[in-house]
Amino acid sequence: MTVRKLQQERGWAWNLAVPIIKPLLLATTKRTWIDGERVPATGGCLVIFNHLSHVDPLTAAHFVYDHGRLPRYLAKSGLFRNKALGGFLTAAGQIPVERLSKNAVGAYDAAVAAVRAGECVVVYPEGTLTRDPALWPMTGKSGAARIALETGCPVIPVGQWGAQELLAPYTKTPHLFPRKRITMKAGAPVDLADLAALERTPAVVQQATDRIMAAVTALVEEIRGETAPAERYDPRRSGVRPTGNPHRTDKTPKTHKKDTA
Repeated sequence: MTVRKLQQERGWAWNLAVPIIKPLLLATTKRTWIDGERVPATGGCLVIFNHLSHVDPLTAAHFVYDHGRLPRYLAKSGLFRNKALGGFLTAAGQIPVERLSKNAVGAYDAAVAAVRAGECVVVYPEGTLTRDPALWPMTGKSGAARIALETGCPVIPVGQWGAQELLAPYTKTPHLFPRKRITMKAGAPVDLADLAALERTPAVVQQATDRIMAAVTALVEEIRGETAPAERYDPRRSGVRPTGNPHRTDKTPKTHKKDTA
């Protein structure tokens, strides 16, 4: 497992977070990092993950950090409403996203600016935890593809597995012991060069999105040693709510209605 030394200045938020979070992850997980050196050591890039658990932003950050980069996430805007947490996330370079809103364009602009400034931006193109019954990657949203086509930056797919054992989807109680095996495998950059030269029609953006999701899915297949369904799960076609707990019903008591995706 190759580990690359961080070259960037961390800033106060990272200086506070790393000594707290990294030892906790080291104590509760076993890590298999594969081909992480494919994450560029410098320069703007996108790193694309499948989304299994509310804890996997921490394990994904561990993977990126171990390969010499500070990850900048597209994070749901609700996390920024708390003044203290919002200030911390902003200081750590995270980008708020108002999902299912026309205001999401602001996050796109911020992500493009971050990539052009040489930052490593992490994107979960599914937009929320996978709703696939077997936890395979779902259909992707267009944000990652649009950022990639606009900037021409390297797009590094990463397949991951194991975080759902640490914290199952839409649960609040982690299973810390025994330590859980977290496996992440980075792939070669997704080739979008032919699409970047074309007008960015919805069809072109969809092709780019499909390539990104296909690359991530192939890596998850390698890790799991299984074959993903021929057709990726689409929540819209399945009538599943786009965000929040898909198992929640309108009869769920209000005390459990907080959107956690």
